[in-house]
Amino acid sequence: MPFSTALSGLNAASADLRVTGNNIANAGTNGFKESRAEFADVFATAYSGISSTAIGAGVKLAAVTQQFTQGNIDFTGNNLDLALSGKGFFVTSDSGTLSYARDGAFQIDRNGYVVNSGGSRLQAYPVQDPLLGTFNTGTLSDLQLSTTAAPPSATTRVDAVFNLQANPQDLSAIPFDSTDPTSYNYSTSLTVYDSLGQSHIGTLFFRNTGPLTWDTHLAVDGTDVGAGQTLTFAADGSLASPTTDVNFGVFTPTNGANPLDIAFGFTSATQYGTSNSVTTLNQDGYASGRLTGVDISNDGVVFARFTNGQSLALGQVAIASFANPQGLQQAGNNRWLASFAAGQPVYGVAGNGDLGSLQSGGLEASNVDIATQLVNLITAQRDFQANAQVITTDNTITQTIINIR
Repeated sequence: MPFSTALSGLNAASADLRVTGNNIANAGTNGFKESRAEFADVFATAYSGISSTAIGAGVKLAAVTQQFTQGNIDFTGNNLDLALSGKGFFVTSDSGTLSYARDGAFQIDRNGYVVNSGGSRLQAYPVQDPLLGTFNTGTLSDLQLSTTAAPPSATTRVDAVFNLQANPQDLSAIPFDSTDPTSYNYSTSLTVYDSLGQSHIGTLFFRNTGPLTWDTHLAVDGTDVGAGQTLTFAADGSLASPTTDVNFGVFTPTNGANPLDIAFGFTSATQYGTSNSVTTLNQDGYASGRLTGVDISNDGVVFARFTNGQSLALGQVAIASFANPQGLQQAGNNRWLASFAAGQPVYGVAGNGDLGSLQSGGLEASNVDIATQLVNLITAQRDFQANAQVITTDNTITQTIINIR
């Protein structure tokens, strides 16, 4: 009997050594969660139960449980490196099979999908309304970065803030001619875009036609657009009329793009002082652009940045949590699979509930404490030696009994 009891102790100590060795081996693995060997005593029970003088039959390995404590976050500077602080898990898909991970080292494959080192695709909520910034949280999809050029947008509005001098020359007697600088007092230009993303030069001309009264004209690429519009100022120099946007007319590009019909906001215009000046000329159009980078916000929204200065939301990273994370089934490659013991996954986004916060440009390190594991090694080694000594002692006793005559 002592032989089998000590043998169970050897097996338990050996299992403890294996668990500790695996922890130490993965001390540098991103998102790794250390394991703990848990043991239970063994009793040989009779039909009528255990008597008060029963002696245990050894020890057994009851479970190897993972400890889901938070690991330190190491900052890498790579925007696709993601770290979670909390109880959440990243969701990845391998040909439709969902798995869960704390390792946030992601990269882009040849097709633009965000994948981990094993090729599993990161799951995200797809964009529902790009203008409102809403996402369809009812479904998961593979997160894919846009590899094509961002589409252009035609200019539809210009907000202009300018000042016209208070003592201008009255040009009401001279007909307006955009090619004759003597027929206007001041001009300023800006770049506008058509529906194909081609740029055009829009020029505003201002000519005084009497006290506190100005005519303004628009030309695009040297072609006059529509008719002039009148601006009237109050005695304090503020714009009295118009109080709404100004439309000069429609300009039709020669490249086949849609006609340009631009609304100009002049309500912040002023007239005072001795000089003409422009403070702001903001237009809402832009040319096409190519992808230059990716930004990920703290709530997991993935933005693509383009050379035209625009940012496009591509999706929102999905985060999962479980009632019992220790019940997850280990699948290797820093992945876990859902199981009955873990409970049903609850999906959401970073920052909600106990899912945790998301940090872009960082990775969660292993939660293994090397010093603690080295102490565990010494303890397991002593346990092994002690059980081996039991076998040696029992062998000596048995040999002595055999030798009795």
